[in-house]
Amino acid sequence: MQTLLLWMFYISTFYAFIPALVSRLFGFRVFRRGKSEQEYALTFDDGPDPVYTPQLLDLLKRFDAKATFFVVGIHAEKHPELLKRMHDEGHLIGIHNYVHKSNWLMRPVTVRRQIARTEAVIRRVTGEGTTFYRPPWGIVNFFDISNSNGRRIVLWSSMFGDWKASIGAKQLAERMLKKLRGGEVMLLHDCGTTLGADAGAPQNMLIALEKLLVVAQERKLRSVRVDTLFCRESASRPATTETSSTSWFKRTLVFGWLLYERLFHVLFRLRPVRKEDTIFYYKRSIYHGPNVNMENGRWLEKGDAVVELHFDNKMLFQLGTTAKSMVHLAIQLIRIVKRQLPDLAYRIADDPKMNGIKAVYAVSMINRGPEKLGFQIRELPKGLFRIASTLYLKLLFSVIHPSGPEQLNEKRDKMVPKMIVMPIDTLFGRFWLGDSYPTDQGQSKTDPIQETVRASQAADTRSSS
Repeated sequence: MQTLLLWMFYISTFYAFIPALVSRLFGFRVFRRGKSEQEYALTFDDGPDPVYTPQLLDLLKRFDAKATFFVVGIHAEKHPELLKRMHDEGHLIGIHNYVHKSNWLMRPVTVRRQIARTEAVIRRVTGEGTTFYRPPWGIVNFFDISNSNGRRIVLWSSMFGDWKASIGAKQLAERMLKKLRGGEVMLLHDCGTTLGADAGAPQNMLIALEKLLVVAQERKLRSVRVDTLFCRESASRPATTETSSTSWFKRTLVFGWLLYERLFHVLFRLRPVRKEDTIFYYKRSIYHGPNVNMENGRWLEKGDAVVELHFDNKMLFQLGTTAKSMVHLAIQLIRIVKRQLPDLAYRIADDPKMNGIKAVYAVSMINRGPEKLGFQIRELPKGLFRIASTLYLKLLFSVIHPSGPEQLNEKRDKMVPKMIVMPIDTLFGRFWLGDSYPTDQGQSKTDPIQETVRASQAADTRSSS
């Protein structure tokens, strides 16, 4: 049960929650706001609608305002004449999935099909494709931000609850006018049939929008398409800003990541190998993978007790910021691991709960070199565990290393998580220092590993009989 909860925690966190958090709070790989002082962007989701979209297009035409429509494919397919009118009148058309369904609730391949199907509708009607995409409710998953395939994900800097009729046109107009300024990306809706929306709500939006357009004209503010605002923002960014911005963003992201890691350690009772500057945390666990033929003809089998290792991400980030390459990072990491494996041996031998441990076990993308320390490298079996491990470790590496995303793209075939495993007697045989060892109480014990190894061998004998 604990293992199931662990992997549910892994998958939900790294597939959904973290990508949504970093995109919303930090604008990671999404466009939320422009830099222009005199231009803003009106964006409309969920349409086209046969009742409200024509009225909206009339209103925009009257004020010579350009907008961006993120259309739902199934609606666009039913009303191609509205799609064509948007295009002919100079508005930008983006994708809002084929059906209005959260990306959290769909597999990556399903999301890709939704996008492709909607783009096919747009291309068939207008003769042009689109690179702009807004996921329903602005909720992204890991694949949305890690592999956008050239698409620009557009969120927003202000929204007003215009999908609810209870707000009323007057209150809605007041909310919109408070946000009327250059660079703003406003989220509105020209369809009221989406789950949670009120059917007549777009009528209030049209009334409020007319008031906003009047005031915008008075202030010399111009409504433009998102791609126009995006180009202005890119052109105005100084060459030196990107590095400092990325550095600030990465520090903030790492801070959030380490808070999450601390919570993870508490929830799953991970302990540090050292009290200070530890390279990994550990816990006793039950092995659930395929049988592994270890050295000396011994096998690691499902149900065996293992010590599960987790690298300390704070130290990994510190190493990654100075590492010149993946190889350099791996070399530094292996050297530190080598120095701390004796500490791990002490911890295991000193803890009665560790009796019967058969092997030390971990999953890592840095899997070249550990064999020199006595670890054996094994492929992860295909399945949910491998998929979740790959997602987690690739996202982690893209954060901890300055050129992480580039490394992942260039060495996609080599950046594969693998199982590393070491028999417990190999750990003691290689890394036990001296005949006695210190305990946390300051006492000394002699011949400490016999009971642990004996219990491990007894378990091995039982499994082979």
